[in-house]
Amino acid sequence: MDIRRVEAGELDALLALYEHLHPNDQPLPERRQVETVWQAIMANPSHRCLGLYLDEQLVASCSINLVANLTRGCRPLALVENVVTHAEYRGCGYGQALLAHALAFAWEQGCYKVMLMTSSQDPATLRFYEAAGFDRHDKQAFIAKPPL
Repeated sequence: MDIRRVEAGELDALLALYEHLHPNDQPLPERRQVETVWQAIMANPSHRCLGLYLDEQLVASCSINLVANLTRGCRPLALVENVVTHAEYRGCGYGQALLAHALAFAWEQGCYKVMLMTSSQDPATLRFYEAAGFDRHDKQAFIAKPPL
């Protein structure tokens, strides 16, 4: 098992893994736009796309974004998004290992907290995040979406 930053040339592997995150997600725009977004992600020093690899195969991933902050002693906070493990590899502890790596990275960067949101109501998913060190009772999240 190897946990590292997803490399620029691994976009297709990451997109294939994301099919296990949201199987009914909106279709992607044209390839050039996807690659432009990917290049921006890769160029942003505050954004890390982490991958867990087994024999060089990407089987789990998450993104962690550092957010500069003027409170809490100017310590940053971090947001974790797009946590996914390939369906054939779930229940093996890979997601827990990946999130432990993401949290360690955040603490090394001096973050005072790491936030993660899920829309899942599945008790097993909620227990998974709690086992990884996240507290679902600490804060209340509010989401605003653009009008249709």
